Amino acid sequence: MKRLQPPIHLLKAFTATARFGSVSRACEALHLTQSAVSKQISELEQMTGVLLFERIRQRLTLTPAGVRYEAAIRPLLAQLEAATLDLITSADGGGALHLSTLPTFGAKWLIPRLPEFQKAQPRIALHFVPYLQGYDFQRADLDCSILFGNGTWPGAVADYLAGRDVVLIAPPASPDQPALRQAQDIAGFTLLQHVSVPHAWTRWCEAHEVAGVNTLMGPQLDQFHSLIRAVMAGMGLALVPRCLVQDDIAAGLVSAPLKDGYMDEMGYYLCYPESRRHLEPLIGFRQWLLDAVHREQAGGSMAAPASDAIK
Repeated sequence: MKRLQPPIHLLKAFTATARFGSVSRACEALHLTQSAVSKQISELEQMTGVLLFERIRQRLTLTPAGVRYEAAIRPLLAQLEAATLDLITSADGGGALHLSTLPTFGAKWLIPRLPEFQKAQPRIALHFVPYLQGYDFQRADLDCSILFGNGTWPGAVADYLAGRDVVLIAPPASPDQPALRQAQDIAGFTLLQHVSVPHAWTRWCEAHEVAGVNTLMGPQLDQFHSLIRAVMAGMGLALVPRCLVQDDIAAGLVSAPLKDGYMDEMGYYLCYPESRRHLEPLIGFRQWLLDAVHREQAGGSMAAPASDAIK
């Protein structure tokens, strides 16, 4: 049975060498000598009876068997590390929470508020998972995600946070640009499009009774952060969740010339699988999020009221 359970240090030497394609770079990452790393790889190959690397043009390259083996054990090592970290951080009654968030919401809304979270929940350690992996709740290292949508994701509980309150933003007022005093005036501007919300301008025009405007024409960008920066650069108008751009409006980096608000059906939600709703770190983080949203609503921002606590 031992033959089927290689020691961790051999697997780490193997995955590090596979990642860097070089024993010398792997030994730097592992703080070992080159001979030690080479010996560990050789020992793993002898134990399995399978050649894992071949040298091509002075570079170590995985064999087909090595490619399959590395792809299989890399997530297992990550899960082991995550489980060990969770064990360490939960020793005082707190714990680790693995989450992902959309980049713009993370940068513009969540991260500026995390110092407050650290003060309120000092025993909970947040670990961010890359957003590209942000809705695979089958992963052992993902507990919750902040997603943008209509609140319905199969297999997930979703708590609305913010984002339905949409504001039209324009470059700062300038004598060189057309006046924007009423909704119909958008006809004289370029309408910037978000690829994930392709009908935003159509819905906005319907809500404001604007006719004769091609609502699907205009440069397409893939993040609200990119839309905001494009407006700052003078490229046109954009529709953006107010929670992402309030500070930029206050600083004069963009303007919100039309006072009429617009409530969209899309927004940001905290999502998590039913199986994880009883995790203590998730309970603490969720309650802090909903409390923060509720306080900002009470202070005048257009956010949603807090949901009931996780039962």
